[in-house]
Amino acid sequence: MEHPYLLLTSLFGMLGMGEWAAAHPHVTYMWLAMIILIFFGWIAGKSVSMVPKTAQNVFEVLISGLEEFMVTITGDEGRKSYPLVLTIFLFVLLGNLMGLVPSFFPPTANINTTLGLALIAVSWSHVVGVQRHGIKYIKHFLGPVPAMIPLFLPIEIIGHTARVLSLTFRLFGNMAGHELVVGILLGLGGMFLAPLPVMALGSFVALVQAFVFFLLATMYIAGAIEESH
Repeated sequence: MEHPYLLLTSLFGMLGMGEWAAAHPHVTYMWLAMIILIFFGWIAGKSVSMVPKTAQNVFEVLISGLEEFMVTITGDEGRKSYPLVLTIFLFVLLGNLMGLVPSFFPPTANINTTLGLALIAVSWSHVVGVQRHGIKYIKHFLGPVPAMIPLFLPIEIIGHTARVLSLTFRLFGNMAGHELVVGILLGLGGMFLAPLPVMALGSFVALVQAFVFFLLATMYIAGAIEESH
């Protein structure tokens, strides 16, 4: 969906890069999301104290809660993957929420962004599998007995490819669909009143989709850690 006005596109236009920014809004707003996360991560790191304040308590509970949730699925072996999976979760959540801000574009509403995130998540699960099992990790793709390798190997390759496609299209479809619905309601019902129910629902969808991405990435890592059967 093409937006009538995007703030970053206008800013890049002042630098003579308006045409490029208009063609790649997901890139510029992805950069903005990364800058925001880095900035708040830096602020959070500086403000950590032995006697935590309210904000620190809230974030510690959320972050530790997500970590424990992940460990219950993956075991302690999955704990070292938590920083990467949490970063993906925060980026997806922030990228989704950008769609609720006027003149902003959610980078997760572009398939290139969601494909990149999916490739990172699925590829890392295989990295974890190799680190955990070494060369024996290939047994996850070969089936229980050698005679069944010709059957299991193609199925496993298709299945792992489908993981990338599933992560990619689930997030892209939901966020692009939300953008489309809000745009239609803006045209039909006015600037303020009509989109409000959809934007409220969009906040919920943004959180759910970020958590689903987090959950599926966690499950893929858990599958790579466990012993082959």
